[in-house]
Amino acid sequence: MPIDFNQIPSPCFVLEEELLRKNLELIDSVQKAAGCKIILALKGFSMYSAFPIVKEYLSGATASSLNEVKLINDFMGYPSHTYMPAYLDSEFQEILERSSHITFNSLSQWERFKSRVEAYKAANPEKELSCGIRVNPQYSEVETDMYNPCVPGSRLGVTRDKLPHELPAGVEGIHFHTLCENGSDTLERTLEAVEAKFGDLLHQAKWLNMGGGHLMTRHGYDIGKLIKLVSNIRTKYNLEVILEPGSAIAWRTGVLSTTVLDVMDSQGIDVAILDTSFAAHMPDTLEMPYKPVIRGAEHEPVVGKPTYRMGGMTCLAGDYIGDYSFEKPLEIGDKIIFEDMIHYTMVKTTTFNGVNLPSIGIWKASQEFQLVRSYGYESFKDRLS
Repeated sequence: MPIDFNQIPSPCFVLEEELLRKNLELIDSVQKAAGCKIILALKGFSMYSAFPIVKEYLSGATASSLNEVKLINDFMGYPSHTYMPAYLDSEFQEILERSSHITFNSLSQWERFKSRVEAYKAANPEKELSCGIRVNPQYSEVETDMYNPCVPGSRLGVTRDKLPHELPAGVEGIHFHTLCENGSDTLERTLEAVEAKFGDLLHQAKWLNMGGGHLMTRHGYDIGKLIKLVSNIRTKYNLEVILEPGSAIAWRTGVLSTTVLDVMDSQGIDVAILDTSFAAHMPDTLEMPYKPVIRGAEHEPVVGKPTYRMGGMTCLAGDYIGDYSFEKPLEIGDKIIFEDMIHYTMVKTTTFNGVNLPSIGIWKASQEFQLVRSYGYESFKDRLS
């Protein structure tokens, strides 16, 4: 039964349980076939109301802040795989207590905190805690510099010339993250660069974290090659392999449902103003940038069809995205459904201009809508002082 968006508050992020489970089933099959561990990256998908579903398939999650660590502990019941570009003194003890793996971004960070790691492990011999170092293989096929961790001047990871010939005592893992919604061909070339620079250290390591960006749930992704690459690395270096995708978990699992508030002629261009904001609710469309897909609309203008520029409801002049064509003229109250808005969207929303955050809900496998959260003045006020 199709979703009746007229029964759902607007705007609203709507996750479809059946689609999420389909992705997780595929991901679980990969980790079983490759003998690796695939964990959830909260930076891409932090919808904790769905964590009970995720937990049925995945055995861990990774965080890049103490708040994300707490979310993993509280709603998945797991210690966190934790990586931060730099750790705060005031938070590090709690990071130790709440994590199973801690990755350091630089040798100086490791040197600064290693005595606290050693003291904690000595006082808690029953606790499993393993530390690693993030490396920069100086190879990435990510085209947008904002998302490319290997550009000159990158603050993410250690280049080979800064590392000794042996892993520092106490460092057991190596972590790299240089992909962004890439395929297994890109991973293959990336691993060649990683091995060329860090192969000697991989032989010394207990685990290798390949980071995220493995978009294995995208149509056409070569799953067989991914399984082969992971299996080969795991066997060659006799280590545990960890992948932590963000996008792949929630890829095409839900939408952002919005409503047309007004239609106006702006110097010969028809504009539809929506009850959402591209700047506040879909910032990736302006950062990447990319043009989101609208259900039932032509992605590019078609001559002879009603065509509109989609505009947000904030007073930011640039709060709009592209022109779309429709089968019939838009009217106030019409629903505009933006596809694939669950990953890297909810996690970046803001209340700029005082606009309310979109509600969050789940379209259950039982074909019922569950409203998880709605927002109002208190949510806006609590972010300010």
